[in-house]
Amino acid sequence: MTSTTPAHGPYDVWAPAATRMRLLCGDDAGGSVVEMRPAEGGWWTPAGPLPPAADHDDVDYGYLVDDSDDPRPDPRSRRQPGGVHELSRSYDPSTFPWTDQAWTGRQLAGAVVYELHVGTFTPEGTLDAALGRLDHLRSIGVDLVELLPVNAFDGTHNWGYDGVDWFAVDETYGGPEAYQRFVDGCHAAGLGVVQDVVYNHLGPGGNYLPLFGPYLGSGANTWGDTVNLDGAGSEEVRRYVLDNVRMWFLDHHVDALRLDAVHALADSSAVHLLEEMATEVAALSAHLGRPLTLIAESDLNDTRMVTPREGGGYGLDAQWSDDYHHAVHVALTGETSGYYADFAPLSALAKVCEKGFFHDGTFSSFRKADHGRPVDTDHMPTWRLVVCNSNHDQVGNRAAGDRLSDRLDDDQLVCAALLTLAGPFTPMLFQGEEWAASAPFQFFTSHTDPALGRATAEGRTREFAEMGWDPDLVPDPQDPETFRRSKLDWDELGTGRHAVVLEAYRALARLRRERPELTDPSFASVAASADEATGVFTLRRTPTGGRAALGNPAGSLLVVNTGDAEALVEVGAVGAGGVLFEGPAGVELAGTTLRVPPHAGALVDLG
Repeated sequence: MTSTTPAHGPYDVWAPAATRMRLLCGDDAGGSVVEMRPAEGGWWTPAGPLPPAADHDDVDYGYLVDDSDDPRPDPRSRRQPGGVHELSRSYDPSTFPWTDQAWTGRQLAGAVVYELHVGTFTPEGTLDAALGRLDHLRSIGVDLVELLPVNAFDGTHNWGYDGVDWFAVDETYGGPEAYQRFVDGCHAAGLGVVQDVVYNHLGPGGNYLPLFGPYLGSGANTWGDTVNLDGAGSEEVRRYVLDNVRMWFLDHHVDALRLDAVHALADSSAVHLLEEMATEVAALSAHLGRPLTLIAESDLNDTRMVTPREGGGYGLDAQWSDDYHHAVHVALTGETSGYYADFAPLSALAKVCEKGFFHDGTFSSFRKADHGRPVDTDHMPTWRLVVCNSNHDQVGNRAAGDRLSDRLDDDQLVCAALLTLAGPFTPMLFQGEEWAASAPFQFFTSHTDPALGRATAEGRTREFAEMGWDPDLVPDPQDPETFRRSKLDWDELGTGRHAVVLEAYRALARLRRERPELTDPSFASVAASADEATGVFTLRRTPTGGRAALGNPAGSLLVVNTGDAEALVEVGAVGAGGVLFEGPAGVELAGTTLRVPPHAGALVDLG
């Protein structure tokens, strides 16, 4: 679908729902008000001369819709210095002095992704402060830094999924120029940037888009009203989304977008928004001469998301596989409530490793229906599935926001790292997991409307109570302490178990760079087994084709003992490297037999 929208001036605005539009240019008290006139396609443009301030950088402005005297932010606002309820401020992204002209990008294949929330990643909670931690990320093998949503939201702190001004970087993080500094600094350090974006809904506080036009659909999803992608006026709404995609790549130089909950995009158009997005991004990538990647968060277990367009798919580059997380989580914790129930047998982990999904058309007891489709393992590369042992959802959507480190011992935490970083898929780490961070990651909001804040807190407590959780365990998301508790404590890195786990992550990062089988993209390179009686899981990684010439042609064997008793594992012929990696408890190799303590794991060189 191609927009018919003509080129527009900096203060033109799409507002087909309005009967009258006026531009306020300046502050609330002394700004100049300029009448606007209708233009083609529901757009409005200033009818008279603009005040001199309009030609300056950093001018505050807003729109008076219909006969209201309350100015509203620009739907395409680049800055909201006073928050999402106040005037917009102009910002020219082309004035930033980029130094990344030699940057050629970072492909997803073979990469390690690191997911972080700007507000809790450092004590300061800013993009500039996050820049000071890039050496740490490099030390654990990170290639791509993924930021939770940063667009402007209501209040002073939020996960980011309640954003309402999609074109503005929230001022609490430093605003748009700080964002550009962050990306420029990441590129200088050899790191790519992934930005998490939300196009399936808008937040409940500060969403003024419906005053301007039909931005919202007629239905609702879990988080709020859907976005109008296929109804009357949807052509401009789709263009709004696609222009936002282009903004991240062109104005902010990001390398990839993580698309939130694409299964919640309500679009019955002949060409789905995701396919249209993939087409435009592929063209932009060709023009810029560097890889631009689209990663979908989807719970559909359907790889048509990432099937190339010429093969009948949408043509996205990668998608999350929650099944891998669930299988690892159950294998290590033994937790089988809710959606974890189907992953109780250790064989579930083996199936996910070999087949990509556990539910690939099988019955899901949680959904009470068949779920998913088989992966074409003969043709699809393994790197198209992004996996983790923790992420913001799987930690933050627990009642208390508790981490794996709260219920696993050191060896189990290292096994989680081993399964994620030496497994067949694209690994994603969640901030702090690499040192068994003690800080939880809890659900926090700061809605400025007290009624909305109460409703959010009460609704979350009620939801967990219905699932059988103790309501007293659920922190109040509106309590500022909930946000402060979630900040990482960087002082603990070099102490106790934190240092032990961190060194394991660094060792695994080195092995990923040294061992070609650990980044081999073929499902044919993977062979898994699960012994339900002993709790021993093995994963053989064998380089395929010509890749064998790059390293040991026999590959390596990953062994994890999830059981509570020592296990003896026959590993076969062992290569000169012997035990390449072992957890804190250690292992013993005698001939072809590996003695593995309970909860321990290792990676063995195969001859």
